[in-house]
Amino acid sequence: MKKILQLAALTLGLAAHFPAHSSTVAEDASYRQQSDQARALLAKAVSRYRESGDAVLAQISRQGEFTPDEQYVYVIDTQGVMLASGGLSAIYIGRDIRPILDDDRKPAFDHALLQPSDGQMHSEEYRWLNPKDGKIERKKIWYQRVDDKIFAVGYYLPRSSPHAAQALLDDAITAMDHAPATTLERINRLDKAFNRDDLYVFVVDTDTLKMVAHGYDHRLVGTDFRRLQAVDGQPIGQQMLKAIDGKSQAQVSYAWRNPITGKPEPKNTLIKRSGRYLVAVGYYAQPQNTVR
Repeated sequence: MKKILQLAALTLGLAAHFPAHSSTVAEDASYRQQSDQARALLAKAVSRYRESGDAVLAQISRQGEFTPDEQYVYVIDTQGVMLASGGLSAIYIGRDIRPILDDDRKPAFDHALLQPSDGQMHSEEYRWLNPKDGKIERKKIWYQRVDDKIFAVGYYLPRSSPHAAQALLDDAITAMDHAPATTLERINRLDKAFNRDDLYVFVVDTDTLKMVAHGYDHRLVGTDFRRLQAVDGQPIGQQMLKAIDGKSQAQVSYAWRNPITGKPEPKNTLIKRSGRYLVAVGYYAQPQNTVR
């Protein structure tokens, strides 16, 4: 129990149930099923509440009907008190969770509490502890206010979308074009601007053909990029150099270890030139016919 409390406290210290702003990152098709399931579960909880009143809160907090797969319902009243939860936050039932939230998250949380009871579902994205792998991962939430209560259901997004990868690459190119030396230093110290969930930036100097920045594995910095191999031995360094030869941008696919799941996975890397540098961001392929 003590370990669970520590994990929950750590999670709440890193992210509130509601973020400072809504996410505009497009979801991939493989997550739409989870989104539909979350919305359906939320609608079910709200419908049951309207039928049975507060009696449904105990049902929500039990494992079963309202905890399918890795999803669960939680309920907070408009005073910030946790009323029910089928997940890790159940330890806060009966407590006002606002004092636990950091100063950056309190305004957004309070804003969510002020949402009208108009029958509308709202969505947000935040970072939360995934008890399955013990990592802080992106999570999307659907929530709805009913009377003085907010019902919510979320699901994890451990793989970033191609859209998010392109956005990070665009940001990195802008920074490199403006201040390459400073940007390289920021990438190597894992600045959050260039290290987002399972997305990170790496940079190759075409004059020396060496890796000069890497947002995940600093051991690769200073190595000969031509010698870089994928987990299956594929000479991806040479393949990337060949793919972008004579071009301003290119894309290469190979197998690489996902820093979130810790497993080798198919990866697609986008490469773009910035002066004498090759700037790259890769995204991991979505699992086929599986739902997390």
